Amino acid sequence: MSLPIGVTAQNTGPDKPTDFLDKEFHRQRREALRQQLPANSVAVLFSNPLRNRANDVDFHFHQHPDFYYLTGYREPNAVLLLFSEQHVVNGVATQEVLFAQPRNPQRESWTGKRLGEEGVKQHLGLTHALPATSFAGFQLDTAAFDQILLLDLPHDLRNDPGDQADLFDLVAQFRQKIGLQPGQDLAHQQLYKVIQTYDAQAGERVQQEVQRQMAANPALDSNTFLKSYVAAKDASARAAVVAKMPQEKVNTSTLEGFLNEMREVKTPEELKLLRKAIVMSAIGQVEVMKAMHPNMSETEVQGIHEFVYKKYGAEYEGYPSIVGAGNNGCILHYIENEKPRLGNELVLMDLGAEYHGYTADVTRTIPANGKFTAEQKQIYELVYAAQEAGFKECKVGNPFNATNAAAQKVLAEGLLKLGIIKNPAEARRYTMHGVSHYLGLDVHDRGTYGAFKPNTVITVEPGIYIPEGSPCDKKWWGIGVRIEDDILITEKGWENLSVGAPRTVKEIEATMAKPSPLDNFKLPELK
Repeated sequence: MSLPIGVTAQNTGPDKPTDFLDKEFHRQRREALRQQLPANSVAVLFSNPLRNRANDVDFHFHQHPDFYYLTGYREPNAVLLLFSEQHVVNGVATQEVLFAQPRNPQRESWTGKRLGEEGVKQHLGLTHALPATSFAGFQLDTAAFDQILLLDLPHDLRNDPGDQADLFDLVAQFRQKIGLQPGQDLAHQQLYKVIQTYDAQAGERVQQEVQRQMAANPALDSNTFLKSYVAAKDASARAAVVAKMPQEKVNTSTLEGFLNEMREVKTPEELKLLRKAIVMSAIGQVEVMKAMHPNMSETEVQGIHEFVYKKYGAEYEGYPSIVGAGNNGCILHYIENEKPRLGNELVLMDLGAEYHGYTADVTRTIPANGKFTAEQKQIYELVYAAQEAGFKECKVGNPFNATNAAAQKVLAEGLLKLGIIKNPAEARRYTMHGVSHYLGLDVHDRGTYGAFKPNTVITVEPGIYIPEGSPCDKKWWGIGVRIEDDILITEKGWENLSVGAPRTVKEIEATMAKPSPLDNFKLPELK
């Protein structure tokens, strides 16, 4: 059987980049999480699954960010157990064990060297590691723990018949260990969390959502607690049901809360990598501004950005690159990038490099011919003013929604003044998304969405999108503008980490007038 193309094992040789997070960082993260675990509990985390692209070719493997954060392990088919107290594993007392892909010379000749259990201990510093093939026989005495903490069980997994310890098998084996029957899932746990968190404030809406989820998932039909909750006639009846909520050993909500808090605040090591990802992304915007002309395609623009990332050593893009000219810029997550000619349109470019796991998220909107029209400039400067208002709210202690509230107020007032809307409530037609999210290992990173804390990185990204056919003067049609910067919240205020990408109309036009190294780069025409 041929081996799948696209699976890349972890490089530990002398040619490895030297600025990855070191094993001490990951050890400290595990210890910080362990300190929060309830007494007599175990946290169980799975690696990400492999995903098939076509036939025997897989997509490049990307590790689950939480798994990477805690271990530094960048291979698939693995399980991490963290114990709140010392636990005896194979006769040895430990508080952690990672079940890793076993060494396999035949497969490694195709996909690269694997760490194996000894490599995990040597290079990643985990005190105890075992081959994933031993997980099936591993005696995890679930009855001995008060709580078993999970994020969720991986689903939609492909079973590789040639691998008896792939993620499909590991999850199936774990389901057996905790007594989950075929067809059972843990979806009810998330509903328990929603009920516990929001019933007191919005009981009727929660009740409707639970009912909708139960209708969509037949596995929930037999849950007597959820059935009783949905059947409750009023707030008093709901409260009586909630008071009797089952306390289950397997818990899929607590661990997520711990990781949200931990990953929201970045360490100095993380900020160093984030800065690199963001700076190279800003430089990509500059180089595209210098190179852009109306005869370019959206795909070519994407390629220049991503070339810059690769030139600096970024492994991936943090998310699918968005390059939308004209009306395409009014589609929030437009990733086809297939328009063959930019023409004289505005071009919205939302791209970010992923460097050693950490991703940038920088957006600029520029005129393909180097000069804003009067209408383009008016919309652009309105979005710019909204972003400036959002920046002012980036202060420790401010509520997370403060940036959005400030920016949306400016956008609504500006659209009203331009005559594009008739009352402020109509602004949401053209300003559909929120202004901020956390940034880190994920482009939409983990966080509590509470008050801003020092060393948190967020985006500030107001936008206006006026697609063709909108109920306003046609002169505005096809104008989509988003300006997005990556902001570090500090004790003293805020720092724009993506400041290197020109942001004002004057700066953009001046940058676009500069020569580019690509001006004389010509390829033969294809017949």
